[in-house]
This record gives sequence, C-alpha cells and structure tokens, in this order.
Amino acid sequence: MFFILSKTLDFLLMPLVWVLVLLFLAVFLKSVKWRRISLVSALVMLLFFSNPFFANLAWRAWEAKPVPVSEVGTYDVAVVLTGVTSFKPDITDRVHTNKGADRFLHTLQLYRLGKVNKILITGGKGFLMDEMVPEAEQLKRVLLLAGVPEEDLIVETGAVNTRENAVYAAQVLAQHPSWKKVLLVTSAFHMRRSEGCFRKIGVTFDSYPTDFYSSEPILTPDYTFMPSAVAFENWHHLIHEMAGFVVYKVLGYS
Repeated sequence: MFFILSKTLDFLLMPLVWVLVLLFLAVFLKSVKWRRISLVSALVMLLFFSNPFFANLAWRAWEAKPVPVSEVGTYDVAVVLTGVTSFKPDITDRVHTNKGADRFLHTLQLYRLGKVNKILITGGKGFLMDEMVPEAEQLKRVLLLAGVPEEDLIVETGAVNTRENAVYAAQVLAQHPSWKKVLLVTSAFHMRRSEGCFRKIGVTFDSYPTDFYSSEPILTPDYTFMPSAVAFENWHHLIHEMAGFVVYKVLGYS
C-alpha cells in the first residue's frame, strides 16, 4: 500500500501536471478573471520550471556536498542503495542502468583503490513485477563481471524503499560485528533521507554522495534563459525527493 501511495503522490507532485491543470482551468472556468489568472499562472510556472539556471540552484542547495576520493579512509563495508536499474521485459539478458549507476560505479572505484573491503547492496524489486530480478542481484551481476570476488559482495533483496534499505541493511550489519566502519553510498539528492533513516535505526556511518545533478552555475544566455525540458524533469525529481523527506519525517522514519 505504501508503495502504491508513493507512486500516486509522485504523479501529483509533477510540475507538468500542475501546468496542465492550470491550462485546463484556463479553458473551462466560467469566470473570465479566473481563466486569465489560470493562464498567466500556467505560463509563469512553465517558464520557471523549464529554466535550467533556477533548477541548478535548487539542486545545489539540496544535494549533499561531494567528498573527494583522496579524503575517503578505509571502510569495512560500503552500503550501496539501489534504485538505479530499469526493467525491460523484452530484453532480460542484461542489466539496464539509469543515471544513478554512479552509486555502484563509484563504490567499485573505492573498492579498487582499497578504500572499501566489502560491498553490501540493498534493494529488491522497484516495480510491481514478479518476473523482475531484485535490483541488488542485478548490481551484483555487474560487479562480478567487473572482477569483484563473490565473497566481497553481500546482497539484501527485500527492501523496496529507503526506510527498508536502512532496516534490512542494519540486520545484515548486525550479523557482522567485525564491520566497525561503514560507508553509506547513494545519490547526493537522496542522501538526506537516507542518512535520517540509517541514523534512526542506530547505524553509525560516514556518507559518500554520488550521482550529482547540480554543477557550477554557468552564466551564459543559453543556460540562464533558454527553456529546457531536462530542467522540467529535474524539478520533478527534486520535488519528489523533498516530499519524500518530509513524509519520512512525519512518519518517524528518519
């Protein structure tokens, strides 16, 4: 039920849906005054959310700050959160990754540098599809192909949200009391919610944000004024994550 409600909320929080609703009101409202207000509001919202400069500023304010690789110590285990693969029922002979693949690729880099000894991947099925292979198992396949020994890979396949990532990962960590130093790895935009969940469970860790959406501001006309469909999509991701952070706080998950 929580999964279905989260997907419904995700849809309702899309800026594109807001614009479409306002345009619908601008056409069908009886009052000329409110039709005009709805139309102007839709245009203002469209211009704002499609502006890459404003979107980037918002992302920079929200995302966790990067940690230089040179400043990363040595950790017994890195806990990697999934949510980075897509399911294609007609192409099941390979792993399909999304932008968030930096979560496990950057962990692989740390492992190769000797900064991480074990990798714990937590995440089950992100979609309501029985035939889908759990995400943790998919990422394990990739890391095995990259030469990581199977004994250094631990998977947890039950979690379907961030809170469950923390709960189930904590259970695995409790089975390995020798793992004293834990590194939490997830996307920079997702780090606030993840840190809250893991702290709530009582896990002691350091953070390693990856998969950054923001960048140094570029003050060029095409970057500051030209509308961008990508900016619109990025706002959707950011609003979704901010709403998730608030919901988790209200529910006491973080």
